[in-house]
Amino acid sequence: MGNGVFVGGAGPDYGEKQYLDLGYANRHGLVAGATGTGKTVTLQILTEGFSAAGVPVFLADVKGDLSGLAIAGRDTHKLHSPFMDRNATIGFDTFAYDAFPVCFWDLFGEQGHPVRTTVTEMGPLMLSRLMDLSEAQEGILNIAFRLSDEEGLPLLDLDDLRSMLAWMGEHRKDLSLRYGNISVASIGAIQRRLLVLENEGGGGMFGEPALDLADLMQRAPDGRGMINILAADKLMHSPRLYATFLLWLLSELFEELPEVGDPDKPRLVFFFDEAHLLFDGAPKALIDKVEQVARLIRSKGVGVYFVTQSPDDIPEDILGQLGNRVQHALRAFTARDRRALRLAAETYRDNPALDIEQAIRTVGVGEAVTSFLERKGAPGMAQRTLIRPPSSQLGPITPAERRAILGASPQAGKYDTPVDRDSAHEILRARAENAAKAAEQAERAEEEAEAQAREHSAGRRYSGTRVSRSTSKPVRRGKSFGEAMGDMVMKELTGTTGRRIVRGVLGGLFRGR
Repeated sequence: MGNGVFVGGAGPDYGEKQYLDLGYANRHGLVAGATGTGKTVTLQILTEGFSAAGVPVFLADVKGDLSGLAIAGRDTHKLHSPFMDRNATIGFDTFAYDAFPVCFWDLFGEQGHPVRTTVTEMGPLMLSRLMDLSEAQEGILNIAFRLSDEEGLPLLDLDDLRSMLAWMGEHRKDLSLRYGNISVASIGAIQRRLLVLENEGGGGMFGEPALDLADLMQRAPDGRGMINILAADKLMHSPRLYATFLLWLLSELFEELPEVGDPDKPRLVFFFDEAHLLFDGAPKALIDKVEQVARLIRSKGVGVYFVTQSPDDIPEDILGQLGNRVQHALRAFTARDRRALRLAAETYRDNPALDIEQAIRTVGVGEAVTSFLERKGAPGMAQRTLIRPPSSQLGPITPAERRAILGASPQAGKYDTPVDRDSAHEILRARAENAAKAAEQAERAEEEAEAQAREHSAGRRYSGTRVSRSTSKPVRRGKSFGEAMGDMVMKELTGTTGRRIVRGVLGGLFRGR
């Protein structure tokens, strides 16, 4: 197949083969088309091609079908039989069924190895997007991250962030003088959003051991690239969590990987399925960040492929950077659909032998209009292409097969057990306990001092008595007004109310300390 991923056959009789050149695979791409037109199969065969070329892949399995990459296909499978005649049509003489090296991941730790990151690594911008915070609430979150650095309070999980916010609320008057207004209402709103995030299952995403990006860029012993599949069927019930996690992962790759220029093939290919979820309602700052990542991450050797229903789902500045295109059928039932169809057709290099707009409207299931970058990065002419069959199984694997693959995974045991080391939550709790102990010690010392004062006062009163000659009974001399008030105050301080007052005063002093 040369230095490329075989995609399918093109030309009048589908005899001309279409390849995605590995040398330009890090220039990103787009796989688009209406529901049921074959996007999942295209994603599967592109993944197989990259893996066979030694390129690791990361993708999200939204419907559960892509787990079949781990199992070789077979003629008897009901989904494979319609594809067999296609190999002869497109001249795919070297086709063979095969299984591919797969590693399963899952944010919830149910269908794959747990995937975690820390609150600090997620950062305030991503976390604000995840919790849908207002500008004022995002500002308070930025203060929390700043204080985490200044006070030596690591933010690893949601308990850490929750404790940090509570601490900020207690010291908001002093902190407001340094960082601006910190309102109790905003802190309470963030705490409620954290509760919602936990109810959606997002709490398990934060903690340690955090994901090591190097584990996503492994190769199997036979040299093929490891296919990392994120179980996303349950995750899709929380679309904001899904989109934010994938964007965070993409940003981490951008920040951590070194520059490599234009390699012969990518170091990693990242498929972003249901890409419209990333941009729906996203603030401009977030879209700008995605554009920056898409523009610069190719120099890190990472190719990003957006998978969505319509090119119209992708902002224009990002769409212009997607050089490799596989466009399945688009439906044009409404005026908006027709505009999206024209937009899709206009992004292709003209082919005198092909009406691109008509082809996009009429291609059948398993067909697409393709355009891949050629020499010097120039876009290839649009071609009507019959997509090749996948070598792996179409459709999901069984739970037993998944368990067997997880048990033999090179990551088995590395991420399964969470680690809870001392961080902001534990440090702040220890400070509070130490302050409480110090307050109790101060209270006991005060009580002892009071007892000594009472004994001293009693001794003075005894030394001031005199004996009557007639009755031999002691006669107390009268107390001054100051002594009487002192006794009354001392009596109150030795009671429950007095202890509360002392504890409150001392507790406030120690908390301030």
